[in-house]
Amino acid sequence: MNFQQLRAVREAIRCGFNLTEVAGVLHTSQPGVSRQIRELEDELGIDIFVRAGKRLTGLTPPGEAVLPIVERLLLEADNLKRVGDDFNAQDTGRLSIAATHSQARYALPTVVRDFRKIYPQVTLMLHQGSPKQVAEMLLSGEADIGVATEALAHYPSLVALPCYRWTHSVVVPPGHALLDIEGPITLEQLARHPIITYETGYTGRAHIDDAFTKAGLKPDIVLSAMDADVIKTYVELGMGVGIVASIAFDAERDRTLRALDARHLFEINLTRLAIRRGTWLRGYVYAFIEAFAPTLSRSVVERALAGEIDES
Repeated sequence: MNFQQLRAVREAIRCGFNLTEVAGVLHTSQPGVSRQIRELEDELGIDIFVRAGKRLTGLTPPGEAVLPIVERLLLEADNLKRVGDDFNAQDTGRLSIAATHSQARYALPTVVRDFRKIYPQVTLMLHQGSPKQVAEMLLSGEADIGVATEALAHYPSLVALPCYRWTHSVVVPPGHALLDIEGPITLEQLARHPIITYETGYTGRAHIDDAFTKAGLKPDIVLSAMDADVIKTYVELGMGVGIVASIAFDAERDRTLRALDARHLFEINLTRLAIRRGTWLRGYVYAFIEAFAPTLSRSVVERALAGEIDES
């Protein structure tokens, strides 16, 4: 048994059982991948994959049992390499961060800038996606850290730690009727206007939907997007009223818009930072995490990875 055999099994599953694609990922030949898988199956005395002729079509029940063990072995192999790298080149390496657009655009920039000043030899890679995609990048090992508001806490294989709470704002053009209302706006008043907000699954959209549903209202959502800048652009064009994360509005930058506080309308949102459970983190990763969320010191993160503290 060797790690190349284990990688062939893992990548076969990740690539949808397409061995040509697996060969490309592992920089080998398709017959070589098939041989690695068959040799491991022969050694274990089981069929890991269901076959139709020479094609792999799925996992057998023994394969389902083997897969998490393969994942753990490969994770620990990566951890061993990280330990060696951390002692041999403490301030040199790579840090891959997966985040939603809102986090990448509004929450991370100053942290990335300050981190680069302290760790100029660390190469940063920033991936953007939906909360589900962020979680998948963490689980596959493509990302070291994930930052998102929704979904991360729903994956048992991830340690998802709370970072900060935030609210929504309503954005409108100057002179809009909602600006003439005395006192806080209500959901009923908001629902009288066409609404532009986030796609389902992004940036607290679930809390927006829940609030209208509980109030017995059906808002006219004329456009949804994953990007607050896109939402604000269409509000500027007069297409509707925008609901965005408060962090996405800057009075100096967004001079053509006005913001109304909506914290009383929608439930407060919680941004989380997630790490794959069982991962050994290099020293500079802990430094980045603490720079982003000062409450997440190295000792707190280590205790969370060890299962010693509540992640809620």
